[in-house]
Amino acid sequence: MEQAMDQPTHHITAREDRIPFFQKAVYSSGALANTIQAAFLGQMVIVLNLGLGIDPFLVGVIGCIPRIIDAVLDPVVGYSSDNLRTRFGRRRPLIFFGAITAGLCFTLMFQLFPGHSSTFYFWYFLGFQVLFFIGFTCFSIPWIALGYELTPDYHERTRLQGASNFIGQLPWLVAPWCWAIMHNKNWFPDIVHGGRVLAFIIGGCIVAGGILPAIFNKEHFGNLPKPTEKKSPWDVLKNLFKGVVTTFKCRAFVKLCAATFLIFNGFMLASAFSLYIVFFYVFGGASSLDAAYGGGGKLLGVFGSFSAVCTIGVIFLTTWLSTKIGKRKTFLITISISVVGYALKWIGYNPDQPYLLLIAAPFVAFGLGSLFTLAGSMVADVCDFDELQTGERREGMFSAVYWWMVKLGLAVASLASGYLLNKTGFHQELGLAQAPETLFWMRIFDVGIPIVTSLAAIFVIMTFEISEDKAYDIRKQLEERRGKA
Repeated sequence: MEQAMDQPTHHITAREDRIPFFQKAVYSSGALANTIQAAFLGQMVIVLNLGLGIDPFLVGVIGCIPRIIDAVLDPVVGYSSDNLRTRFGRRRPLIFFGAITAGLCFTLMFQLFPGHSSTFYFWYFLGFQVLFFIGFTCFSIPWIALGYELTPDYHERTRLQGASNFIGQLPWLVAPWCWAIMHNKNWFPDIVHGGRVLAFIIGGCIVAGGILPAIFNKEHFGNLPKPTEKKSPWDVLKNLFKGVVTTFKCRAFVKLCAATFLIFNGFMLASAFSLYIVFFYVFGGASSLDAAYGGGGKLLGVFGSFSAVCTIGVIFLTTWLSTKIGKRKTFLITISISVVGYALKWIGYNPDQPYLLLIAAPFVAFGLGSLFTLAGSMVADVCDFDELQTGERREGMFSAVYWWMVKLGLAVASLASGYLLNKTGFHQELGLAQAPETLFWMRIFDVGIPIVTSLAAIFVIMTFEISEDKAYDIRKQLEERRGKA
């Protein structure tokens, strides 16, 4: 008899279900490529506004359009990853090609030089960002899907996501210093030059970290039989749309998508204001704009690195706690703690004591630190449930639709952040003389948005159906079915 969701049986991971250290480490290297672009792209794009003078709304448009294209492409890549049959597997060829393409395009995207018009910068950056996201999707969706199938065990999945998320946090130790690095006059004459150099380093890391899983990881379902019938392009298109519809019919999966959409994109939308608040409010009394940039850049670096260290601790704590009380309960606890952190930022933004902001970091870290550790593991459980219902292994489609929701939210967040920044009354030409109302609304958006979205996510995840006992029961049924087959 299956026990109630609130009182799960504690299962011990079998020896054969544990992922070898080398396989886990190689897979986690892909997290470096997966997160370094996210960690730095959002920081470096400010070159367009503060370095080249492009209107904030146009910067928002530049961030929005490629992510919409990326989101549309996700299901196509996911479907292809599920149905590709090569001697190298289903996922690995796409991972290899995508990592190289994404790394090259990221480098080229920031090769900007002064002396051109805003229109030129707009189209140049937009074009290469579109190409970057196409390549990055070809890497990231199959790589994420690969992680879902590396182990069938409920708890080992969380350990894998924890290890991957740990490596993925390493770029965040450095990324908060991005402004300070690009603005360092001893290294670069201006932030535009600094962005060009930094892009070479990040592009190289994307290639190096991205191709390792393609070369060394073993696919659990890499040798599935080829379809007996050839499909026309129309049949492929129909199956693609059918797969997307079937995926959205899975209620447990939709709840995970909704919770992630709310937490992650609420955080990203609000964080767009953090840099402006630090420069123009916390250091608004500096003697010059350059002094505000210098002091603010240092605070952002310390806060970001401290947050990354805290997040690493949260990842280990989340992984451990999840094996004791289950993923759903752990999710509810950690996201609730992050709400406290967002509220503390209101106190932390203090012109008299700038580093008071650090009190919020340990609490805020519980948000994203636990989200992608738990959500990735929970989606893997959903993939098993889906196989029980459909008879197919569709990790690629699930990873595609999941990240399609995230990226669609990022596109909206990018567009909304530029719009809201303009609505606050911010004007770059005013420098440190921004209106008090402008600074007030920046702080309201920064603090209030993630609190509201996180609370909404908590209510969504409270009804998530797949408990530890249910996950093991699903696995048992699948193995019996495969054995009979």
